[in-house]
Order: sequence, then C-alpha cells, then structure tokens
Amino acid sequence: MRDVPAPKARPAGRNAPPAGRRSRPAAKTARRAAKNATKTAKTNRKAAGSDRGFSGLWPAGSKVFPRILNVFAPQHPAQVIVLGFAGAVAVGTIFLMLPISRNGPEGAPFLTALFTSTSSVCVTGLITVDTPVYWSGFGKAVIMALIQIGGFGVMSFGTLLGVLMARRLGLRSRLSAAAETKSTGFGDVRQVLLGVLTISVTVEIVLAGILAARLVAGYGYEPGRALWHGVFHAVSSFNNAGFALHTDNLIGFSGDPWICLPIAAAVIIGGLGFPVLFELRRQYQRPIHWSMNTKLVLVGTAVLLVSGTVFLTAVEWSNPATLGGLKPGERILAGFFQSVITRTAGFNSIDIGQMHPVSWMGMDILMFIGGGPASTAGGLKITTFGVLFFILLTELQGGTAVNIFGKRLSRAVHRQAIAVVLLALALVVGSTMFLMLITDFGQERILFEVVSAFATVGLSTGITAAMPPAGQVVLILLMFIGRLGPVTLGAALALRERPLLYEYPKERPLIG
Repeated sequence: MRDVPAPKARPAGRNAPPAGRRSRPAAKTARRAAKNATKTAKTNRKAAGSDRGFSGLWPAGSKVFPRILNVFAPQHPAQVIVLGFAGAVAVGTIFLMLPISRNGPEGAPFLTALFTSTSSVCVTGLITVDTPVYWSGFGKAVIMALIQIGGFGVMSFGTLLGVLMARRLGLRSRLSAAAETKSTGFGDVRQVLLGVLTISVTVEIVLAGILAARLVAGYGYEPGRALWHGVFHAVSSFNNAGFALHTDNLIGFSGDPWICLPIAAAVIIGGLGFPVLFELRRQYQRPIHWSMNTKLVLVGTAVLLVSGTVFLTAVEWSNPATLGGLKPGERILAGFFQSVITRTAGFNSIDIGQMHPVSWMGMDILMFIGGGPASTAGGLKITTFGVLFFILLTELQGGTAVNIFGKRLSRAVHRQAIAVVLLALALVVGSTMFLMLITDFGQERILFEVVSAFATVGLSTGITAAMPPAGQVVLILLMFIGRLGPVTLGAALALRERPLLYEYPKERPLIG
C-alpha cells in the first residue's frame, strides 16, 4: 500500500513571531495594565483637583498637600473662604483667651474673646469691652494681626475666587463671574496677590508715618508709642476695621485734619476695591476705557460721600452733644469724616449715641450700601445698588433694556442683585425683630446695631456691651455672614447658572 505524505505546514506569514520566541506571559501583561491604570487614576485625581481650582496652590512636586486636599477640600471654591475665615476666628479666639492677652489675672471669657476675634477677622470694629483698657499689649497685637489677616484674606480670596471660577467657565460666563465675584477678570493669581499686598503695605506704611509724626509733633507722644499707635490705626483704617487705641475712639481728634483726613483717605482707598485700583493704575489717563464696575464705584462713592456729608452736617449742626460744640470748620470736617467712616470703617469722631434718630436712619442707609466690591469695606456694595437704581430708572422711563454708561446690563445681573438685596433685608429685619424680643432697647438703636454688624461697620449707639449673650451671638453671626455672605452667595449664583432647554408660556400678574 502506498503511503500518502503528510501535508506541508502553511507558512506563518510575515508578522508571525520567529520560531523559538514565546508570547508575553499573562502575568506580565496584567502588571503593566495595572500600572497604566494607576497612572490614569493619578492623572484623573490631578485633573479633578485642577477643576476645583486648587492647582498651583502648593509647591511643585509636592505630594502631601494634594493628597490632604483631595480628602478634606470642599467641592465649592466659596467654601474655602468660609472655612478659612472660620478657622481664623477660632485661632484668634484661642489667643485672646490666653491670660497674657488681657490686663488682669485671668484670660478673657469665651464669648468676649469670640466676639472680639470675629469683629477683628471680619474687620468690623464692634466691641463689648474697652479695647485699650481691657486688652494687654499682646492682646492688641493679636487684634491687629487678625485685622490684617481678615482684610487681606477678604481681598485675596475675593479676587482669587474670581480667577478660579473664570478658569472653569467660558468667555460669556467669565464676564458675569467676574462681576459676581467682585473681580474684573484677573490673570495670574500670584500677580494679583502680590499687587494686593503691595498696595496694602504701601498705604499702611505711609499712613502710619503721617499719624506717628503728628502724634509726636502735636500731642507730645514718645516716638515708640507714637509709632505703635500709628501702625495700629493705619492697619485698622485701611482694612476698614474701626478699632482704636483710645477709650473715646477718635473723638479727641475730631478737629484735627492731620489725623482725620489721612485716616479718611485710607478708608476711601480701601473701600474702592482692588479691581478699581488695578484698573486705575493701568488706565488712569483713559477714563473712556474704564469698565462699568469702575465707573459705578467711583461715581457712587462720590455721590454717597457728598450726600452723606451734607446730610449729617446739616442734621447735627446745632446738636450740642455732637457737632454743636465745635467750630464751623471743625463741624464740616467732623461731618465729612463721619460720612466717610459710615461706609464702613467704624471710627467715630463724635458721640454716636447722642446723635438724632434721623441721623441714625441716614447712617443705616449708608452702612447698608457699603463700599466697592473686592474691597475691605462691607455692606451690599455700591455696584449692587447702582444696578438697582438703573433698573428702576429704566422702568420709570419705559425702557426695555438697562443701559449703564453706554453698556447694556445682562438680565442675569438683574435677578442676582434683587436676590442679594432681598436676602439681606430679610436677615436684617429678622435679626432686629429677634433682638427686640429679648432686649428692652428701642427699635432705632437695635436696627442701627444690626445694620452695623451686618455691614461690618462697627459703629454703635452704646448698646452692644449691654446685649445679653444671645444678642451678642446674633451680632457675631451677622458680622460673619455680612463679611462672607455676598461673596459666597455671588459665587453660588454664578455657578448655578445653567442654560434652559425649554421655556414656559409667559403670563403677567397684576403689579401694584
């Protein structure tokens, strides 16, 4: 029988592995896949941290900070500000409770330390104890440090928040986010913070030198004491805090222009806001190119300063307990100074508790409006009320679009301004009603105290120290919310804006 030969093996092809070489083991492939998965996970975590806005906040190559931040970092950038200020208040409370911080054998009680720390960090100036008498030199230094941290923190984090949000949003949303977060579209965070620090230190050094020289030449202060007073009041002035090293605040200097005018200038500069200061530095010779924010702040500041000066001077002109005992020139100086301070520094060169109730009402309005966005001032900000004014003006004229200085205002800004004002009014009215229930003070004084706390002004008719513990807790919350509420609320409104894919049919209810 004939043997049939076996079929020849078919050639393997050009890409076949050469004979004798085995395929990669499965274990090695699995290890490489796991390694790639680990790299991908790390990349995703870094991207997530960048989306939250924390990239660049730790040293390059550092692994500790990102890991901690990934675990404990808040999801919303505005929460960083709230937690940071709460931590500063807590640390300040601990320091002020130390026996070394008080003139006496024991440390300050918890509520007193908490109130003072909150007032310092929130750059308010309300006090429940006499600052120069109750606190020691160390305690006063702690208060000054808290004021500087609070003022710089508000400015830096306010502008930083605008940059973080602008990185996450498109061009159209970046413009609205810049307005909502009290910013005007800053570029590099480090340059912004450096600019803030430079302006703050420059103004404070110049003011401290002027005040120290005046105290030595005009009041016989020793150089060391004059320098300490100059530095403390310079920090308190520029940061709109209102803390003073005199029991009567600045009443003893009510007729001295070398003390009042430099302090007023520092308060005005700090209250304009750093977006305005940065833009004025870049384009001070081209007002036509100024942004809507800058024009609103400058015009609003001028109008409020002039109207406040005229109003307070006219009402208190013949009041012997306030302006009536001063010379005519000193009355105008004191009226101007108090108009500046009411927005929102907290110093007083006249006795606030002896003013007419109608003056308190006018000051309530000035305090509630406040200063410029991203500034050391409080209140609901000039731009918010400027937007409401032009909305009202447009409605009265029968217009369809709100135009401000040749620019059309976005409708989203209409809603946000109305929301901020209504929430603030609800908080002020509710707090006033609650304090009226637990205290025996008059409505005018309670309202003044509530607005002063919420607007972080620090002026008082003299009833803060007499408030029960529950009332002081309410003022603490008002100071904290008043300082951080507009910033966090503006950020929340900006990030919650979503385009709608549908609309309901329109219908108009009866108004009025």
